Amino acid sequence: MRRVARRRLVFFTWRPERMAEFWLLSEYLPAAARTDATQAIPVQRLCRLLGADATVRAVPVPYDCIDGFGAAYWRRPETYLDPDVRAGMSMLAKTDTEALAPGLQQLADDLRTRRWHHEHADLLALDALDVGYSTVTVDLVS
Repeated sequence: MRRVARRRLVFFTWRPERMAEFWLLSEYLPAAARTDATQAIPVQRLCRLLGADATVRAVPVPYDCIDGFGAAYWRRPETYLDPDVRAGMSMLAKTDTEALAPGLQQLADDLRTRRWHHEHADLLALDALDVGYSTVTVDLVS
């Protein structure tokens, strides 16, 4: 990429250690967090591989995000129960369905009893959430 870029490289990536703290993965689907960690290049390593000073900026996810990536529905947890939605998320689609089943059942139960809403009331007031998505920018010319 450094060979073909003229002025700047920009990557959209994620920090798996931060993503593992996301409520969906930490509380319900830790197997998906492990899968997710195998898919990412740690941001520090990416910066070293680029061989230049890199700027890393957090990209918070808005509450009404519809793009369908892993944390897109952080404030709409019922969406994660839809198998079609999960099929479009690499961290869930690449994780064994049997490993996800108990956590998904627990999430369904917690939504039905409103436990999730009680435990995560603070999230319902946020407009955006930083779960580890980032841009990494390297300027090639000074």
